Amino acid sequence: MSELLREEGGVSFPERTARIREGLSRWSAEGIAFFGAPGIRYLTGFTGSEGTLFVGGGVPVLIVDGRYTTQARAEARGAEVVEFRDRMEGLCRLIAERGLGTVAFEAASLSCEAYFTLRERLGEKVVLKPLGKEIAGIRKIKEPREVERIRRAAAIASEAFLSVLEHLKPGRAEIDIARRLEWEMEERGSEKPSFETIVVAGKRAALPHGKPGKAGIGYGDVVVVDFGAVVEGYCSDETCTVAVGRIPPEKKKVYEAVKEAHDRAIEQVREGVSCREVDRIARGWIEKAGFGSFFTHGTGHGVGLEVHEVPRISTVDDGVLEEGMVITVEPGVYIPGEFGVRIEDLLLVKKDGCEILSSVPKDLMIVE
Repeated sequence: MSELLREEGGVSFPERTARIREGLSRWSAEGIAFFGAPGIRYLTGFTGSEGTLFVGGGVPVLIVDGRYTTQARAEARGAEVVEFRDRMEGLCRLIAERGLGTVAFEAASLSCEAYFTLRERLGEKVVLKPLGKEIAGIRKIKEPREVERIRRAAAIASEAFLSVLEHLKPGRAEIDIARRLEWEMEERGSEKPSFETIVVAGKRAALPHGKPGKAGIGYGDVVVVDFGAVVEGYCSDETCTVAVGRIPPEKKKVYEAVKEAHDRAIEQVREGVSCREVDRIARGWIEKAGFGSFFTHGTGHGVGLEVHEVPRISTVDDGVLEEGMVITVEPGVYIPGEFGVRIEDLLLVKKDGCEILSSVPKDLMIVE
């Protein structure tokens, strides 16, 4: 097969779209439209931020406007690139030309406004079918090339974090640490942060997704740092909680409970184990330690072209871990008005266990 259609160490883009075609009969659809950039990149290699990919009824077609035509024709593999000033107009014309009656679409990436525009233009002859869970897992098993990119992103992020530890000092602003960490990741080859870097200290560490502020870090604070890098589109995700100076016994107790929950959950990760079971192990230990009401989110999630993908490691996910998935394990305890602790590692699921891709040690680090 042409090298233009195949990634080294992975399957071809046409093989990926072939899997989508195979699903059309199960979904009772003649074609499917993808609007989200991650899905389009996965299926064609196109890295632009806007486009529509249609699979079904003929050759896959990538519809872009004039801003992306040259880029799409250089990057997209296994799909015909067509230019339309209005992508919805292009999609409707394509559906009409192919005489399709039932068309599925990627529901998570289409706004209500865009849906009603599409509905109006297609008319009553075409049935639109939203797909959510049915297609959410198309990227859940990572190919070797994908794993290598995630591995590199994780290494960059871990190394960058270790390099900024010396800057975690009393008086330093959270936002300064976040900016320094993002700069260090970029210097090591990250394309961008995989999400807005979280650095929260003291009482603000009880905010699971708090934004770094201008307030200075205090002596005796615990600082939660959640960060990730991107390599060739693929994300990493890691969280470290660091003590700045000596901390009281109650904070150590919480840290130890979260660390034990983290370790016990990781011990369960292997092919065939349910996502709920991994969550149950972590959550059960934190509850046993007396902090169950302060663990307010799932234990983890998949990572890939997006920092939050399937599976979800939570009480409500009915999925099972499979070899080749990349997931996080990230239990946390957040005591409002006091402090918080989260510990997160990035894992590659294997048949008989897992490989930890992030490399920062998770024993309590005390920065004097």
